[in-house]
Amino acid sequence: MPPLAVRAYTATTALGRGRQAQADALHARRGGLRRNDFGPLPDGETPLDCWIGRVDGVEDAPLPAHLARWECRNNRLAWMALQPDGLMEAIKDQVARHGADRVAVVVGTSTSSIGASEEAYRRLEGAGSEARFPDDLARPIVHTPHSLGDFVQQATGLRGPCVTVATACSSSAKVFAQAARLINAGLADAALVGGVDTLCGSVIYGFNSLQLVAVDPCRPFDTARTGLSLGEAGGFAVVERATAGDTGLQLRGYGESSDAHHMSAPHPDGLGAQLAMRQAIARAGIDASEVGYLNLHGTATPANDSIEAAAVAALFPDTLHASSTKGWTGHTLGAAGIVESVIALLALDTGLLPGILHSDTPDPACGPQIRFDNVQREIRYAMNNSFGFGGNNCSLVFGRA
Repeated sequence: MPPLAVRAYTATTALGRGRQAQADALHARRGGLRRNDFGPLPDGETPLDCWIGRVDGVEDAPLPAHLARWECRNNRLAWMALQPDGLMEAIKDQVARHGADRVAVVVGTSTSSIGASEEAYRRLEGAGSEARFPDDLARPIVHTPHSLGDFVQQATGLRGPCVTVATACSSSAKVFAQAARLINAGLADAALVGGVDTLCGSVIYGFNSLQLVAVDPCRPFDTARTGLSLGEAGGFAVVERATAGDTGLQLRGYGESSDAHHMSAPHPDGLGAQLAMRQAIARAGIDASEVGYLNLHGTATPANDSIEAAAVAALFPDTLHASSTKGWTGHTLGAAGIVESVIALLALDTGLLPGILHSDTPDPACGPQIRFDNVQREIRYAMNNSFGFGGNNCSLVFGRA
């Protein structure tokens, strides 16, 4: 595929705001998980006993007055995540170069603003057929999956194609593929891509009902892993057609597949995961042995980790450094793709290849590609895997120009 230049990129997670906060925490092996303190909860109810990756300051940061129509926790985090690392300036540069109508917005989320819908139902006014949302939450756009995309377009002033991708935990990885197709088809010249997902009751109790939430901090690829730790995050990147003089970071390939095997479990042989990875490597025009770092989906659930590890071992040599960073941030669901793409881009930028936090006993069923310790090494290509419910898979290859 023709490469896309990455002009700016950023993430806000439980580790802090912006790229440097992520890099510092990864380097120091300092995680962002805390005991679950997320609410509000009905009187007398205690939070679910688990650990979460919560972003500080969201409750204290209402949207600017001109964006009040989109007010909700998810869009607050989106606004917060748009601010670091010169992202808004990079967007303005794209508008000056191409025009606002030629810059697309492609963002991913799994639950969008469902937290606001939960609150609206808790606070219903009236009864029976007369029941209605309270006036402050009677804003239809907030109660749709496209709440995030519509908000980001309004907040940035971009006027190109606007798409919200909602494919569970692969959502904000697939935005890169969607943007590449829009640009290569001539429907846009550049794109703002990203994703945001915030914690809410539906997420915490929904995953717990599937018996996937661990009581202790998650331990990806550890022989004693018991489940995931949920998190929230937002992140964005600005991409455009690469030019001959580019010397920076690029999206070099993407791969997508769908297992269609089970509503919430991957194919037991990892066939869809392998297909997505093979496609991404082929589009990048490289050999699997050239990939220096692979950020794994690595949720720390017993089945998912072993299946992904087997798929990786089938494609890559033993020399690959592959790891899951969810022990730092938690599983940020629809934002996982952009957050872990930022970590892959940081690996290219800084040479820091993260290991795995909280894990200390490698599962013997997982291959030698899975690394627990950090390594400092310059690499040419980095990959990210993001796999969602229903076997909805996306793999990305990033590289230097």
